[in-house]
Amino acid sequence: MGTTQLETVPEPKYWHLRTVLSEALDSEFSVGEILPNERDLAARFGVARATLRQALDQLELEGRLQRRRGVGTTVAPPRMGVSVGTAQHAWPGGPDDAWQAVDCTLEVPPATVAETLVTGRDEPVHTVRRSRVSQGRPVAAELLYIPASSVPDLSAIDAPSGAARARAVLRELQHLELERHENAVELGSARADDAKELDRLPGAPVLVVTTSFIARGRVAALSVATYRADTCRLTFGDFGGVEIHHGPERRAS
Repeated sequence: MGTTQLETVPEPKYWHLRTVLSEALDSEFSVGEILPNERDLAARFGVARATLRQALDQLELEGRLQRRRGVGTTVAPPRMGVSVGTAQHAWPGGPDDAWQAVDCTLEVPPATVAETLVTGRDEPVHTVRRSRVSQGRPVAAELLYIPASSVPDLSAIDAPSGAARARAVLRELQHLELERHENAVELGSARADDAKELDRLPGAPVLVVTTSFIARGRVAALSVATYRADTCRLTFGDFGGVEIHHGPERRAS
């Protein structure tokens, strides 16, 4: 990566640096290669480290770079294409669901979740934890909140905890007639627990996909799935499903 002094430009200095760095990534670096440290990069480009960090943050958000614990900043592989949403009339945990059950506990959900599910503030709900892996990399972590009223026969299931309990809850959920589901997507920052599961640093950009599953005129289950923003480009199909695609276009849409 050659030395390039930045001239005065009408656009923000970090954005111009981002363009210069992006071109260098295409011509001089390969996927997985570690970039020089921030001090060396800032010196080569004649910018303050704060400006450099802004440019690196932008490239990470665009999926060009990855920051990994104990490794440093590396050139990211292309974005992956994985299906996020389920079919319009399919519950989570069906035969075509790519998520993997991890655990299930009975706990009081956050207040916003309780409000959506119309449960009491101190009423525990089944909290299913699931993960999503694509091409050997963790790409998403999910919390699926299911009130007891949605799975009334679960007491007969002999699976007190763990992945078996999670699968049992999802099987019972299939007995309800699903009317529809509603998706919402927002950009957020990885919390400590999500960051650890997704092999990211705390505060790294993530895409949060919230899905409400409607049955009997109410929200019978609520999914909060956290996706690595550096791996995802979202598009919405005609039938309400959400998909993640990869390709030459690298911005989130």
